[in-house]
Amino acid sequence: MDRLIFTAVSGASRSLSQQQIHSNNLANVNTQGFRSDLDNAISQQVGGEGYDSRYLVEAVPGGVDMTPGAVRETGRSLDVAIKGNGLIALASGNREVYTRNGQIDVSPEGDLSIGGLPVEGDNGPIVLPPFSSVSIGDDGIVTIVPEDGNIAAPVDVDRIKLVNIPAAQLSKNVDGLLVTNAAVNPRDEDVTLSAGHLEMANVSAIDEMVSSIALNRQFEAQIKMMKAAEDLANAGNRLIRGT
Repeated sequence: MDRLIFTAVSGASRSLSQQQIHSNNLANVNTQGFRSDLDNAISQQVGGEGYDSRYLVEAVPGGVDMTPGAVRETGRSLDVAIKGNGLIALASGNREVYTRNGQIDVSPEGDLSIGGLPVEGDNGPIVLPPFSSVSIGDDGIVTIVPEDGNIAAPVDVDRIKLVNIPAAQLSKNVDGLLVTNAAVNPRDEDVTLSAGHLEMANVSAIDEMVSSIALNRQFEAQIKMMKAAEDLANAGNRLIRGT
């Protein structure tokens, strides 16, 4: 029996997995700092009898698109956008995770967090003492005016940890945050911030919708190929039987 049907089935499965990736990208088009996922695949020859021109498609990790997204001004002192390449380090259990989302929150106890995870500083998660105002410099230094202090005497509390990791070393965890094989990565002194701004997702809604339409058509073509493979197999069986 010819292995054409296996090629068609693997192609249809691949189209479905691609559709999931592009649908997830489209769903996060308004998610701050979101990095779109890339899809990739390799071909593998089908073994056994039949034409040796039959191949399966096998999905492989495609990585993450680290192209910067659009930056919008918010005016909020705890909003930061990374200039160029770089990532903000967050604490997650016994390791670091990374994000381009710079919407920082501060708890009543002074803990800085993004998406519920502590923001890493020089000496672990950053915790602010009581303050009347707070600001973040281009180098990530967090400065406050103490609640009962002199407004002319701001105090540097800590420095946000900023890293720069090649895209090839990055992947996403189950929460959509960026991780590497290493639990901790060194600070990069060249990464800078822009306070009062937020970076949006690097997703083009139009591109993702066009890709989804194209994938739907590819899936339909694979289904037709399955039918053609079945017809060819039936025709071959009839010839063998002499009917």
